[in-house]
Amino acid sequence: MATPEGTTDVIPAPRAVAGTPGPPGRAVPLDRETVLWAAPGTGSTERWLRATLGAALGLPLPAGPEGAPNSVRLCLDDALEPEAYRLAAVPGRGVEIRGGSPAGVFWGAQTLRQLLGPDAFRRAPVRPDAARAVPARVVEDAPRFRWRGLMLDVARHFMPKDGVLRYVDLMAAHKLNVLHLHLTDDQGWRVEIERHPRLTETGSWRARTRFGHRASPLWEDKPHGGHYTRDDIREIVAYAAERYIGVVPEIDVPGHSQAAIAAYPELGNTDVVDTSALTVWDDWGISPNVLAPTDTTLRFYEDVLGELLELFPADAAAFSEFFHIGGDECPKEQWRASPTAQARIKELGLADEDELQAWFVGHFDRWLSARGRRLIGWDEILEGGLAPGAAVSSWRGYAGGIAAARAGHDVVMCPEQQVYLDHRQASGEDEPVPIGYVRTLEDVYRFEPVPPGLDADQARHVLGTQANVWTEVMEDSARVDYQAFPRLAAFAEVAWSPLPAPGERDFAGFERRMATHYRRLDALGVRYRPPTGPRPWQRRPGVLGRPVEGPPPSR
Repeated sequence: MATPEGTTDVIPAPRAVAGTPGPPGRAVPLDRETVLWAAPGTGSTERWLRATLGAALGLPLPAGPEGAPNSVRLCLDDALEPEAYRLAAVPGRGVEIRGGSPAGVFWGAQTLRQLLGPDAFRRAPVRPDAARAVPARVVEDAPRFRWRGLMLDVARHFMPKDGVLRYVDLMAAHKLNVLHLHLTDDQGWRVEIERHPRLTETGSWRARTRFGHRASPLWEDKPHGGHYTRDDIREIVAYAAERYIGVVPEIDVPGHSQAAIAAYPELGNTDVVDTSALTVWDDWGISPNVLAPTDTTLRFYEDVLGELLELFPADAAAFSEFFHIGGDECPKEQWRASPTAQARIKELGLADEDELQAWFVGHFDRWLSARGRRLIGWDEILEGGLAPGAAVSSWRGYAGGIAAARAGHDVVMCPEQQVYLDHRQASGEDEPVPIGYVRTLEDVYRFEPVPPGLDADQARHVLGTQANVWTEVMEDSARVDYQAFPRLAAFAEVAWSPLPAPGERDFAGFERRMATHYRRLDALGVRYRPPTGPRPWQRRPGVLGRPVEGPPPSR
């Protein structure tokens, strides 16, 4: 690992850092004479360096020869792992970033940005005449996990397109590579579907919103909503792909679907409920209004998925072949009372309503597989059996991930008790709208994604891990920032950096590196929770949350 001379405050921590030979304190200058040489296949990083790093530092970074002594060189090296990189800053030779793939080169560029100081995270130079230099270092690095994800819930509170693009940049700065967009729920439908326009005309707006947890008596009595057009989605996917981030869409079925039923009442259980009277839900929790298990519903959602498969191409970036269908928290009361649902159970020879949900999920598992895509869903989808290629998001603790891996399914670990970033960050009364368990920065930093009890073959099914940001009580981007940061920086290190030994992550060292990282977040305009507690304008006095007493459930 790093020698004293080679220490660095990079987050997430690299595998190895060493100083280059020569006197201490040497550095590689970056100035208006610095040229950029990019090998074939590294064009995305070349564009990013000029547009982002060059703009921040006021440097043109013109194209120049590979051998120029004052240069930044981008190369591919098939001797490295696919996302691995080697950054060498050598006085007299410039900076060279070698990557095992174009993505590896890009992650190396993110480290270069950090080595240049917090000013490199601004959009324009604040010290145009300041000398810029990269410490003489060799950084050798590669990710621990392939899937390093962030889920943004844009259904409960809509995040406009510019906010999503901003989070793509924040993910890239932390070497996260999968953006899971939760696009639909009871409280809103957020993506344009040409064949079914009422999904956004009606389903993307609710009349009012409860302020705080569902126990709160407070309401915001104004419409809330919005949606992404087809071109917005294309832009988000392309923007993310330029940064080697795959976008995984989620259309939640058969539960969490009241917004869709409000737009198209025939999708609901019309023999039990007057679905024509339903509106987009304005409350939090789990709506009892679920999709009817009819051919009409199946064909409707095949239309929806068919359009979305075009907007989210399988080859855009890492894990873009996945499509998330939710599959969680589906109340069965309406199906139990519905003659139509009961007839379907009998027709299919199913035992009960739980098997009916498994049939519903299985239909889209087969439908997606036939089109070369892979289904992923919350761990409830395990209950009815899955096609071999399906994967599981394990959110109810570790149990779902263990069961999926032992059954041969790939797993993304995102247990509520560890990495739900809507959960409160401290137990103090000043925490805004406290939700769930206390999950401090250190708690997230010490999260271990590989469940205990798996053998080596089973553990290989753990694709990686994901932090989830549910937005019921996050009314705007400032609240999302507060809940996500700085804990997302700790999570990024869990997902990327090697684990020295079980239980041996150095939190004290991480806190020391965070002293610099807070300045980077400041430069980026991130409204994070300070380590001393919320600022006065970050509090929400009098707004009820859902605090949970006692320790979290066991694994």
